[in-house]
Amino acid sequence: MISMRTAVSGLSALALAVLPATTPAHAQGAGVATHFGAMESIIDVSLSPDGKRLAYVFQDVNRTRRLFTIDTSEGAVPRRILASDGGSGGNISWCGWVTNERLACQIYVRGNVVGNIRSATSIIALNADGGGHRLLSNRRNDRSLYADYRGGSVLDWSSDGTGSLLMTRSYVPESNIATHVASSAQGLGVDLVDVVSGRARRVEAPNRDAIYFLSDGNGNVRVMATLAARGNTSQYESVVRYFYRAGGGGRWEPLSQIDLVSEEGFEPVAVDPATNRAYGFQKIDGRKAVVAMTLDSARTVSTIYAHPEVDVDDVMRVGRDGRIVGVSYATEKRHAVITDPKLAEMAAALSKALGGKQIMIADAAADESRYVIRADSDTDAGTYFLFTPAAKELRPLLEVRPSLANLKLSPVKPVTYPAADGTMVPGYLTLPPGRSDAKGLPAIVLPHGGPSARDEWGFDWLSQYFAQSGFAVLQPNYRGSSGYGDQWFLNNGYQSWPTAIGDIADGGRWLVSGQGADPARLSIVGWSYGGYAALQSGVVAPDLFKAIVAIAPVTDLQQLRDESAKVGLGHIRTRMLGTGPHLRQGSPAQNADTITAPVLMFHGTFDQNVDVEQARTMRRALQGKSKRVELIEYPELAHSLESGEARIDMLRRISAFLPK
Repeated sequence: MISMRTAVSGLSALALAVLPATTPAHAQGAGVATHFGAMESIIDVSLSPDGKRLAYVFQDVNRTRRLFTIDTSEGAVPRRILASDGGSGGNISWCGWVTNERLACQIYVRGNVVGNIRSATSIIALNADGGGHRLLSNRRNDRSLYADYRGGSVLDWSSDGTGSLLMTRSYVPESNIATHVASSAQGLGVDLVDVVSGRARRVEAPNRDAIYFLSDGNGNVRVMATLAARGNTSQYESVVRYFYRAGGGGRWEPLSQIDLVSEEGFEPVAVDPATNRAYGFQKIDGRKAVVAMTLDSARTVSTIYAHPEVDVDDVMRVGRDGRIVGVSYATEKRHAVITDPKLAEMAAALSKALGGKQIMIADAAADESRYVIRADSDTDAGTYFLFTPAAKELRPLLEVRPSLANLKLSPVKPVTYPAADGTMVPGYLTLPPGRSDAKGLPAIVLPHGGPSARDEWGFDWLSQYFAQSGFAVLQPNYRGSSGYGDQWFLNNGYQSWPTAIGDIADGGRWLVSGQGADPARLSIVGWSYGGYAALQSGVVAPDLFKAIVAIAPVTDLQQLRDESAKVGLGHIRTRMLGTGPHLRQGSPAQNADTITAPVLMFHGTFDQNVDVEQARTMRRALQGKSKRVELIEYPELAHSLESGEARIDMLRRISAFLPK
């Protein structure tokens, strides 16, 4: 919907009246694990077009979620209008206002389909009082020739101002047995759907290879992305192709393409109708930059913003039409370059008024007379505010993690440390509250997931939990991390695993030799690729870490490639992983005999990112070598273990396992 993130400060400040929060205090359980394991309370927020009502999705216990609406006037009481159980009944992903009286929400559900984990989404509409439910996605039926679980997405929230959504919808051809009205439409198309009656008008015919579309915010579909299968196989190509349509309509013309593995090419992400250009990402000197390409036969490219050291990774958009207002990137901290002077001044003033915190505009009224702002920092998990520029009033609305309200969190310090070859590796160090150094402390190296990812300065619930528990925590942006350009990313953390894992292990050595942490109480904890890195660190540096915790880890690279082929990603994964002896050498499950530290693993059985069989393979390998290992499985949970109960249990088990 709306995305703008900024960390600017120091410009001229407005005179802001900060009013007391109206959110009631939440009950807090006992124990540090209870505080930090609790999920974020606020999943999504949306402001009505007139700015008078707020809708928010609240995370409740046992994966249940609730949708509330509330007037933005001070002292208003929230009203629950929708609930989801997080199980077979599905869960609420997000909700947004179509009109001042009508909302659209995405519902998703996961399940085991003939031994494979699948997820399905649907978009529904409902009134602000909870009534008038209407399915907006195409209805699945028994005549469909195959399963398509895509429920569509919203392209334009204000395409005609009459209460209709411009949205993608998936079409599946139907059997014509015993009927004369079977549909032959196939693929992803675009429809204008009335959110009251559910009636739809086709805007863009379904395309079998289409994966998404971009509109210009004024109801015109301008860009189509396609991903085709390789020949007659069931495996996807590794290149996404983009097509454009002229502003007045007409046929689709080639625009650009992006290689999903090398990330070479131009990837459009937004359309600026005023200049008839698509904004997107393209590498310049090996680093991702924001460029614009004209949507005409010339396809003229202009550089909007490039940084000499890091990737520029975000195009910032504001308003119901998604107008482009700037870009952002992360060095040690996140920075924004805002091209709208009023928004730049507003963001700087808000950041200054809130003590230099990072500011994100979560939503805005149609005329931008009101904004919903999220503010957070390394020691603040986040609060949503209502900002009224005309009144210069900033009023707290909702706390993101109320269970942490009374805890003193730890500052996060950007650091660098030397790798074995002398390369300085950036990262973040978090110490227990009140500590200025790591001398004599138990310590944890916490490598991020990905591998196409990086850590950033800010609040992190896992590192804060460990710091609160008395550990020094290092989050390394090892070589193989994204965000620093091609020379740092190398061939990704799997093909270039010796360098990536070497940097991570050197981070542990730096904690001990450079920071004085206790070598007898040095551990490594990682999630996803970070879990892989934790296990592989135990292979290459068996005497360094005294305990290994791997959450949803990849453990066998050949197995990962085989699993990917089942969902059509075999070709893409093969290119990403490469071929050769490094697959076996870089698979901790194939080298379990080298690991000496005890291993504790956690995995959700509905994980679609990393199959739970990866952790089971590792357990069998370690048990076969008479190593100490335990695997905790959480039934029907996905990759992120989106359950406060499961996370609390996991944190308690980790704390009991680590040397401290």
